[in-house]
Amino acid sequence: MTGTPRASTPPPSHTPRVGIPERLAARMTMPEQHDYLRTKLTRRGLLRTSAVTAGAVAGSGLLAGSAQATSPTLLASSAAATVDGSLVAPFGRHLAFGADPKCQMRVSWQVPFAVRRPYVRVGLKPWDLGRKIEAEVRPLHTPALTAKLPAVDQYYLHAALDGLRPGTTYYYGVGHDGFDPADPRHFSTVGTFRTAPARAETFVFTAFGDQGVSYHALANDQLILGQNPSFHLHAGDICYADPDGQGSDHDTYDARVWDQFLAQTESVAKSVPWMVTTGNHDMEAWYSPNGYGGQNARWSLPGNGPDAENAPGIYSFTYGNVAVVALDANDVSYEIPANQGYTGGKQTRWLDRRLAELRAARGIDFIVVFFHHCAFSTTNSHASDGGVRDAWLPLFDKHQVDLVINGHNHVYERTDAIKGGRVTKKMPIGESVDAAREGIVYVTAGGAGRSLYDFPVPDSYEGHVKDLDHVDTYHWSKGQVKTKDTVEWSRVRYTGYSFLAVEVAPGQRPRMTVTALAESGERIDHFEVTRSH
Repeated sequence: MTGTPRASTPPPSHTPRVGIPERLAARMTMPEQHDYLRTKLTRRGLLRTSAVTAGAVAGSGLLAGSAQATSPTLLASSAAATVDGSLVAPFGRHLAFGADPKCQMRVSWQVPFAVRRPYVRVGLKPWDLGRKIEAEVRPLHTPALTAKLPAVDQYYLHAALDGLRPGTTYYYGVGHDGFDPADPRHFSTVGTFRTAPARAETFVFTAFGDQGVSYHALANDQLILGQNPSFHLHAGDICYADPDGQGSDHDTYDARVWDQFLAQTESVAKSVPWMVTTGNHDMEAWYSPNGYGGQNARWSLPGNGPDAENAPGIYSFTYGNVAVVALDANDVSYEIPANQGYTGGKQTRWLDRRLAELRAARGIDFIVVFFHHCAFSTTNSHASDGGVRDAWLPLFDKHQVDLVINGHNHVYERTDAIKGGRVTKKMPIGESVDAAREGIVYVTAGGAGRSLYDFPVPDSYEGHVKDLDHVDTYHWSKGQVKTKDTVEWSRVRYTGYSFLAVEVAPGQRPRMTVTALAESGERIDHFEVTRSH
C-alpha cells in the first residue's frame, strides 16, 4: 500500500460580503454575482477587512496570531504554538472513495484549532498502524454575515490513501503532534474501512437526501449503520447551514452547523464512505467558486468529473457491478436558477460521454444516478423540476440507466417505470422491472431528517396502499413558472422519515433489491431492478 497525499493548496480566495442591488442580483447568475463582488472589492478594503477579522479573533484568545495566516503550512503551525496538541481532539471523521474504490480511500476530519503536522495512521491490524501519511489542511474562514452571526474559522484535514488492496479491511486513526491515535490512551478513536472487491459480489448501499441536524437525522444514521452498507449516497441539502437555499448573495448561513452535522454523522461516516452531491441549500454564496468553496474545504470526492474544482458534486465511481454517477442539478434547475448554466453545458456533455463509457464497460450491470432536484415528484412544496427532465432524461433513456435517486422533496415517493416521460410499466409494491426493456424507476428519498413536506393526495405505501389513476400536481418550467400537470406515475408515497437500502447481487440474472425503510425500521416499499443481457 502506498499513500501519496495531495499537494497542499492555499485556501480558497474569499471576498468580504458586499451588497448587490436587488434588481441587478435578480438578473445575475451566481458566478456573475461573484464577479461583481470581486470588482467592488479594492485591495485596501481587503486589507482593512482582514485586519479587523484578525484583531477580533486574536482578541478572543482562542487562535491568537493565526487568523491572518494565508497558507495551510502557516495555519498548521502558528496556532499550535499557543494550543497544546494533546488537548485538541479530532472529530467529524468522514470517508469517501477516490475514483477507484478498489484501491483509493479519502479520510477527512476536523479539529477545533489549528494543529501541527496532522496525519493519518493506517494498517491491517488495530494494534499495528505503522504507515503514517501526511494530511492536507484546508482552513475555511467565514465572516460575520449578519450582526447575530460571529465570524468562524474552521480547520478541515484530508488524507489521500492510494495503492490499497481490493476487498481489504483497514484500520486507521487520525492525529497530529501531541495526539497520536496509536497511543493506547486514544485507541478508542481508531476506525475501519473496507475497499471495494476486485470481483463483483453481493453488497448493500444506502441513500437519502435532505438530512440536516436533528434527532430524526441521527435515528436514520443509526438504522443505516445497521444495514452494514458498503457506501452511502447523500443526494444533497447536506446540513442546512444555509436555511434559505436560493444561492443568493442575500442568503446567510451559520458555518457552525457544519460542526454539528459532521459530529452527528461521524458514527456512520467514519466507517462507511459518505458520497455526497450538492443541493440548493449547499450553494453557500459567499464561498468562491459558485458557492462551493465550503464544499471543497469539507469534502474530498472523486475528481473525475468535468471540473472538480468548480463543480465538486459531479463525479462517478464503480463498486462491484454497479456504476454510480453523481450530478449537480443546480446547473440545470428551472426552479432555483442561481447556478443555472454555470458549467456552460460541460456537465451534460460529460454525462452523455460517461454514461456511454459505463454502459459499454465489461463487468458493469447497473448504472445508478443520484442528484438533488426531483425529476418526478408530486409534493406541494417543490414537485418536479422541468430543467432536470429537459437536460438529462433523454440521456438516461439513451444509455439505459437502471435507477435514479433524488432528494429535495422531504418525503418518500416512487414512480412506475418511465421511458420518454411516460409510464411504460406499472410498478406496484414488490414488482420487478428490467430497465433496459421496460423503463426507469425514479425514487425521491428526501426524508433523511429535515422537516417533512406533504402530498396533494393520500399516502400510499406498504400495508396502506391507496392506488390512484392520476394525481393533480405541477412541474417547474423555464423562468420559474409552475406548470400544472395531471400525472399517472406516482405509485408509492410516504410522508415520514426514511431512507433507501439497496442490495445488489451479481450473477446470470443480476438484480438490485430496492427497499425503503421508515425511521421506525418498518418497510414501506420494495421493488426489484433486473438487467437482461
